[in-house]
Amino acid sequence: MARTLPISTEHCTVEQDGHIVVVTMNRPEARNALSSAMLVGLADAWAYMSETPEVRVGILTGAGGQFCAGADLKAMGRPPSDPRVQERMSQIANFHWKGLLREGQPTVPLICAVEGYAVAGGTELLVGTDLRVVAEDATLGLYEAKRGLFPMGGCAIRLPRQIGYANAMDILLTARSVTPSEALSMGLINQVVPSGTALDAARVLAGQIAACGPLAVQAILRTYRETAHLPEPEALKISDEIGWPVIASQDAKEGSLAFKEKRPPVFTGE
Repeated sequence: MARTLPISTEHCTVEQDGHIVVVTMNRPEARNALSSAMLVGLADAWAYMSETPEVRVGILTGAGGQFCAGADLKAMGRPPSDPRVQERMSQIANFHWKGLLREGQPTVPLICAVEGYAVAGGTELLVGTDLRVVAEDATLGLYEAKRGLFPMGGCAIRLPRQIGYANAMDILLTARSVTPSEALSMGLINQVVPSGTALDAARVLAGQIAACGPLAVQAILRTYRETAHLPEPEALKISDEIGWPVIASQDAKEGSLAFKEKRPPVFTGE
């Protein structure tokens, strides 16, 4: 049964159900536009996922049929009413960049479940996740250039690396809306699903990941992040350094034994 974690804020609800943590941006009256209280909640959620051994995968979604319509500069300029949020703002270095997944990404895989608007900062959040499930009537896009702004969440760097130069420049320089079908054809997202089912589909993916060996999953993710832009010989050395301890783990032995015994493995993360 899911339980709400005390790191939740008025604009960000963090719940844990077994090995899965679901983070909900909860400001539907503003299409879940980013506020300081939301960014603090997001930053604390990512840290919690990395620091809690029982957590194997996270899901990021939005309340009220919307994902995130970007930053609300007015709301971010007002002090939050919650004293705990104010305290966390001073305690978390670069809480806004951490919340936006520009830095401090969780060490476990993060899936985004998108309904409605996921534009500007919403698309930047999507690009910071590892798997992306998007409703068929959602709207994506990086609108910053047409407003004379810059995508500070990292998309000017990440997007060309993820989907190639031509596709990335199309999205970044035209600042146009992108349909889910276009995003799928570009390789920006993983699935397009019927409206209202993105979170359910993300839960299915999360369950598949959570059933895998957590050491293996986290090592694969770490290897990509640490080697993505290195020459192959250097990358393989780092891959070996990360991979051999996984091969020697108790989880690896359990996986082999479970295969021989024709039963589901019981992984402990050891």
